[in-house]
Amino acid sequence: MQRLGRWLLTAGVAYATLVVLVWALQGCMIHIPSRTLAASPAAIGLGYEDVRLETEDGERLHAWYLPAPSARGTLLFFHGNAGNISHRLDSLQIFHDLALNVLIVDYRGYGESSGRPSERGLYRDGQAAFDYLLSERDEAPERLIFFGRSLGAAVAAETARGQPIGGLILESGFTSVPDIGADLYPFLPVRWLTRYRYDARAALAEVEAPVLVVHSPDDEIIPERHGRALYDAASEPKRFLAIRGDHNHGFLRSRETYIPGLDAFLTEVLGR
Repeated sequence: MQRLGRWLLTAGVAYATLVVLVWALQGCMIHIPSRTLAASPAAIGLGYEDVRLETEDGERLHAWYLPAPSARGTLLFFHGNAGNISHRLDSLQIFHDLALNVLIVDYRGYGESSGRPSERGLYRDGQAAFDYLLSERDEAPERLIFFGRSLGAAVAAETARGQPIGGLILESGFTSVPDIGADLYPFLPVRWLTRYRYDARAALAEVEAPVLVVHSPDDEIIPERHGRALYDAASEPKRFLAIRGDHNHGFLRSRETYIPGLDAFLTEVLGR
């Protein structure tokens, strides 16, 4: 009996230690930036401009602007939680081929951007990128498409709240951090522990633009039901594009459906 008691005490202390560690380190678990740029768009033959943006709280963000000939619109690209803009060259090529100018921005603490990532900070970064396109590139809001993948879907949705943009694309996104955390760590009281929300579903309630949700049933990190829930939360007009493949490479493995699906949505919302 004493042995069982000692075992239960040890297990309890270990579990409590794990809970404290998760609470303390959750920012590092959500944001996994890389400071080193692996390549530039020039490596795949794309012309680009280095751009420096300043946020309302004084951070300096690094971005690339990639012009497309005879562009039908401009896409603001919010990437996922790991790496930096240099790890998204495949997507940049796809959007260039779809006749879109692209602004892809590194959040604070990622790549060559200053600062440290935080939820409020990433939302400020999204607003700074949007403001840059309006003021420095003289873009009309209705010609802008916001694109967010994974964590970037939450940033894109938040930035799109109440804005008269042309469209919003959410790819492989989750409904909120508490929701996806409870899926990934069912043995932990995630909803009680989390200090982050990234509530894309709530943001969608205030998005007036047409929405395209892209998700794969094979996604091993963010279950497809998150994508379906985002679709349900969006107002009309909206579309759901089902692709195949894993979380990080599904869009590449589903090119035959992914690219035509994007093209159809872009044609619908941009008029060409």
